[in-house]
Order: sequence, then C-alpha cells, then structure tokens
Amino acid sequence: MSQIFVLLPLTGLLLFAASVSSGSSAADPVTCETRGSDLKRDEVLVLCPPGCAQLRLSVFGTGVYAAISSICGAAVHKGILSSSGGPVRVHKQHGRHNYISSYANGVHSQALPRWTSSFSVSKNLDAPLELSSSTGSTALPEVVRTGKKAAKKPSVKKSTSGGNKDCQMDIAVVIDSSKNIGQRRFNLQKNFVAKLAAMLRVGPTGPHVGLVQASDSPRTEFMLTNYTQPKELLFAIKELAYLGGDTNIGKAILQTAESFFTQSRGARRGHPRVMMVLIDGWPSDDVEQAAILARETGINVFMVSVAKPAAEELGMVRDKDFLKKAVCKDNGFFSYSIPSWFSTTKHVRPLTQRLCSLDALLCSKTCYNSVNIGFLIDGSSSVGWQNFQLILDFLGGIVQSFDVSDAGARIGAVQFTYDQRLEFGLFDHATKEDAVGALRRISYMSGGTATGSAIRYAVQNLFRQRERGHNFLIVVTDGQSYDDVRDPAMVARGQGITIFSVGVAWAPMDDLRAMSSEPKDSHTFFTREFTGLTEFIQPLVRGICRDFTENN
Repeated sequence: MSQIFVLLPLTGLLLFAASVSSGSSAADPVTCETRGSDLKRDEVLVLCPPGCAQLRLSVFGTGVYAAISSICGAAVHKGILSSSGGPVRVHKQHGRHNYISSYANGVHSQALPRWTSSFSVSKNLDAPLELSSSTGSTALPEVVRTGKKAAKKPSVKKSTSGGNKDCQMDIAVVIDSSKNIGQRRFNLQKNFVAKLAAMLRVGPTGPHVGLVQASDSPRTEFMLTNYTQPKELLFAIKELAYLGGDTNIGKAILQTAESFFTQSRGARRGHPRVMMVLIDGWPSDDVEQAAILARETGINVFMVSVAKPAAEELGMVRDKDFLKKAVCKDNGFFSYSIPSWFSTTKHVRPLTQRLCSLDALLCSKTCYNSVNIGFLIDGSSSVGWQNFQLILDFLGGIVQSFDVSDAGARIGAVQFTYDQRLEFGLFDHATKEDAVGALRRISYMSGGTATGSAIRYAVQNLFRQRERGHNFLIVVTDGQSYDDVRDPAMVARGQGITIFSVGVAWAPMDDLRAMSSEPKDSHTFFTREFTGLTEFIQPLVRGICRDFTENN
C-alpha cells in the first residue's frame, strides 16, 4: 500500500529531506535549538533544518562558542549555514573564560564570563563522519519520516539549563514534617515547594537548592549540588516521605547552619546563603540560639509561616516572638505569612522575588563577598620592571582575602603612564584564581605619570554600578603626577567610590592625601621601599571592611 502525504512548498525543506535520504545519511538531524552540550561525541556531523537563520537562538561567543549555544545558531553566526539549512561539522573543545560577543550574519552572539565546555563549527565535510547517536541511527525529522508535522515542543529558555543567572543563591529549604501538619497538608507543602523550585529555575549557573525536613530530629534529604536540573529536583521533592513527630524547627535551623553551607557539601564561595523555613503553626523547641548562629555565619533566614496559631492556641506557643527572633532581620522582608496551605499558589512569585533579591540579603553581605575593587597601577619609567612585579604581588595579596565570584567580590585593574590601559574589567574574571592570574600577566608599560587623568579613566571604565560603600579604588604610585589629582579624585569620591592611595619612594604626601577618602590618615599609605608594600595588605583589607560596614 502506498502512502501519500503533502509537503509544504518550501524549497529548503525539500532539500533538507533529500539530503537526509541521500548523500548526508551519516549526519545526525538536529533542531535549531540543539545545543553543543546535547551532543555526546567530540566530533560529529549534524544536519540543521531550514529556517534557523530566521529564529532568535541563544549563541555565546565568537569563533569558539560556549556549549550552551545553539549549534545551528553558531553556524549561522559564523556564516557557514544559510536559511535553507544543511550539514555542519561540530568539534567539541574544553571550557574557557571570556567568550566574546559579536554581531555577524544577522546573529548577535552574547558574552559569557566562562563555561565548562565549548565547541567550534566548520564546513569541513570530507573528514570521516560520526554519528552523535549512541545507537548509530539517523532518525529523520517527523515531517520527513511520516509526512506529519510534529507537535511544536515548548521552547526552553536558556535559564532552565544553565539556571537563572540573576538568582545565584545557595538555598536550603527547611520544611515542616511534624505531626502538627499531617499527611494531607504535607502533600500541599510539597506541591508549594515544587512550584517555588520551578519558579527559581535551578541550574549550574543559577540557584542551587537543598532540602531538610524538620521533625523530632532534622533529616537532610538532599544537598545543594545533588540536583541542579529542574526535572531532577522536582522529582526529588515529589518523592519526599512524611515523617511526623515534633516541630523541632530550632534543631533543623541549627543543623542546617552548621553543616549545610560548606564547600565540601556544594556551597559556592561568594554566593549568598539563604535558609527558607516553612512552618505550620509554631515550633516545639527554641529557635533563638540556632537563629543567632545562622545569622553570625552569614545565612539569610526567611520564615514562611502558614496557618498561624489561632487565638485560643496562643497559650500553647512557648515563644510568641519566634518569627522575629529567627529571621535575618526583623524588618518585614524576611518574614512571610500565608493564611492556608490551600492558597499558596499566588504566593510563589512574590516569595521567589524575595529569595532572589541580592541587594536585600543583609546577613550574607560582607566586605569579602560584596565589594568592587579597582586597582590603579603606576606603570611609569621610574618604577622599573622589577618593582612593578612587587606592586603586582602586593595587589595579588589583597585579592587573596576576598571571595571573588559571579555573585561575590569583583576585581578590575587599570595601568597608567601618560596614557591609560584597561587591563581587565570588574566583570572579566569570575574566580579569585583567574583575577590573580590576570594581575600577574600584566605587562609593564613604562612612560610618564598622569595620575589625575588615570583616576578619571578608571571611574569611567571600571565602575558601572554607583552603589556607595561597595566601590573601592586603590591607587599605587611612586612619584609626582604631571597633572592635577584633586578634582578627578573629588569627582570619584562624589560618585561613591572610596579611594585608598598607596605611595612609594618619591610619591609626594600632598598628592596622596588629596586623592584619599576621609579620614585621610586611614586611607593614605606610604613606604620608602617597594618591598614594604606587603605590610599594607592587611591594613588595606581591614580598611575596606571597615568602610563597607560603616556604609551598610
């Protein structure tokens, strides 16, 4: 029996079907949205469908693309794929830092600080071909195989695989599994937590979520890095078993604070730490001392109270102020009330927004993970190459004290003579190791000394965010400036940038004090020898932390 089906009159689709059935049989058909990370082999030939050039696909990088990029989108960006589709060879590569954005062939690729793996694409079709499928099959697209257009799958935003990059929190969820809540409301609580997790959009570069059940004794169900894909996390929540027992919330907070947020258990350096505690009614034990420990270790404790005790039950509550004593700060932001487990859906979005509000998370904000530090480095001829290396060692020592990360402290550097050179920006290096490495690779310029112009340049090119108490500029110079430093320094300080000046050898004290923030004595440093710079590392770190604390 013959089979008849209708093909849409698209030349590109006909060519695509023909190429599948003939000469390109070893190529594996993919969709426009297929990412480099979806492929299993290191080198493979894929077949992109027609029409990818007309879609807005996620592409990160130029020439070499982050593995979360669309393969076909990258091929269009590189100019080796047209609107009619066709074969593309994909070469997997190691991860790298600083994927560069660019606009080419109608595709605007995005920048990305780093990713764990990469790929490149080429039109080289002569090399031996491999299948990306482990079975070796070359499955055809639904429209070619059956003549029927496959149902359109819902588009997946890049944040569902990489995570919500605007919410890079480590979140411990403590749920109520006591006899007070009962099996039915426990199931409603699980549904609520699952919706919350879906709204958060967990992922490798987004929020991480772990979970603890509060009962007679707390039980850790999974840690922060056990489930970094949404589907896996939702399944783990669904499988939680009800425990019963007392509502020992204090014990659960204490255990979570002591053991949950360690690097060995998946906590990330520089990422805000959040503990969200769900409680039905009131706790059976004391929460105050546990909450103090949590706050002192920088954990933002949120209390979500569902079904508060009725008036006739208040006599049974051992501490009526337990909510105020548990939260990070009693300002209304860290406490959230839901009247019933049957009305939780409308509270998912507002609670998610609170958990992801980086600027409002007070407990985890410290000078070590919340400051932007710019280095303004004198590269004039009087410094000399050997002393220049001592300056870089000194600045590297300062960086070692801070938690540099995507969500933590940021480091940038400008070198100056008569001219200025942006060595790297605050958002170029997302780890401490990378920032220190970038410092050590700075090449010595040699030239004159125009410190005033350099301050003006650093303000314009380093500091995008004007948040007082967060931006610091450390100026290191060994001599007299050929231009005025007072006005540029005054403008910088007026924009909320705290300036520390570090002088060596022939640097005049008048210039150093003119640049420094108030009080001058605690923001101005001077040494006769470059070898003496190391003595200023800890005083500078303490000074940054003091200023940060006073301003926040």
